Amino acid sequence: MKAKEILGEDAELVLADARYDSINKVVKTSLIKGERKWSASDLLDKVFLNKYVGIPAFFALLWAVFQFTFKVSTPFMAMIDMFFKWLTGYAALIPNDIVASVIGDGIFGGLGFILQFTVPIFFLFFALAILEDSGYLTRVAFVFDRLLFKLGLHGRSFIPMLIGFGCNVPAIMAARSIEGKKDRLITILIAPFMSCAARLPVYVLIAGAFFATNAATAVWSMYLIGIFVAIVFALLLRKTILRGDPAPFIVELPTYKMPTLKGAVLHMWERGVSFLKKAGTYLLVGAIIIWSLSVLPWGVTPGSGESLIGMIGQTIQPVFAPLGFSWQISGSLIFAFMAKEVLVESLGVIYSVSSDVGIQAALVNSITPLSAYALMVFMLLYVPCLATIGVIKKETNSWKWTAFSAVSQCVIAYLGALIVVGVGTLLGL
Repeated sequence: MKAKEILGEDAELVLADARYDSINKVVKTSLIKGERKWSASDLLDKVFLNKYVGIPAFFALLWAVFQFTFKVSTPFMAMIDMFFKWLTGYAALIPNDIVASVIGDGIFGGLGFILQFTVPIFFLFFALAILEDSGYLTRVAFVFDRLLFKLGLHGRSFIPMLIGFGCNVPAIMAARSIEGKKDRLITILIAPFMSCAARLPVYVLIAGAFFATNAATAVWSMYLIGIFVAIVFALLLRKTILRGDPAPFIVELPTYKMPTLKGAVLHMWERGVSFLKKAGTYLLVGAIIIWSLSVLPWGVTPGSGESLIGMIGQTIQPVFAPLGFSWQISGSLIFAFMAKEVLVESLGVIYSVSSDVGIQAALVNSITPLSAYALMVFMLLYVPCLATIGVIKKETNSWKWTAFSAVSQCVIAYLGALIVVGVGTLLGL
């Protein structure tokens, strides 16, 4: 018979208490009391586990991570941009105009936009690997447990939420470690609001164009908003359709360790390559589809309002007019449903530009800084990708919850962007 059947819903807490009672008895009979010596780990925990300092310390470290990511990534992004411009130039020499356009603009142009933005993704994984290898991230979950429990969310839910900074797919799968059915379902439903690596290219593009001097801070704010929305949504679910109290959170904190460069680089490489493999299919297929829609009917100006993609964008643009989005952006949002990084690719094709600088210039001429920030918020809260939808179906084994997740994310994304525009307008921004 399982322990939970004997002890009830609080089996984990009862067993943990019994275990630590046994440990205390052993310690009392074997430990020689003396003056306590504070270790470096104890001193660090005095700060990172402090109920007043712990959470602000986490947000400060997260801000430092994005400062690092932006500063180090910039020169590498420029080199990749130059390389793909060189390839596109050679593709233009192909005698057949259609083949030259497919290869140069559709494939090289599209992939070039994305691959240069994989650089900050790799460095983000590097920074997160250092925090993880040091033993710090487990402590973040412990510090947030007090707040999350009051809001009706399981403390262990924050671990999948942290994983979501890399990719929402493994974050949702990590919810398997949560025993309670309602706790697990709530975690699955809020995990997509965590800002994954695929959204980073969009943030880098928009923040670089409109908030150049404060780009890292603008990106950092997306992660804060994602955490806030996830917690509020969890509270709403707990108070309405998924009522109940969360189970207690028991965690053993690992000792602090000095991260190694080799270990961090290996983690960065494994996760970065995994991301590229997952995104590669969407990017290649997306590049071809978007290019096709931008040049058909054949003979129109590529990406113009007379093209198929232009017609689609203009048809749905009234829906996004309150947010200040142009038809080019509105049309691109459809393809972002495949994967968030495809938005950058589609904007490049629609605006008929061959570099991130060109896209940024086109965006500056299309929308205001307020609408640009609203677009970042929309992309943060919008459905992450088709792969995420698929894994939600697999983990919940329910089309009902899968549809609820997708629809709620779209609605929340629109409302979030609308709130940004409304508040910004009232403040005269």
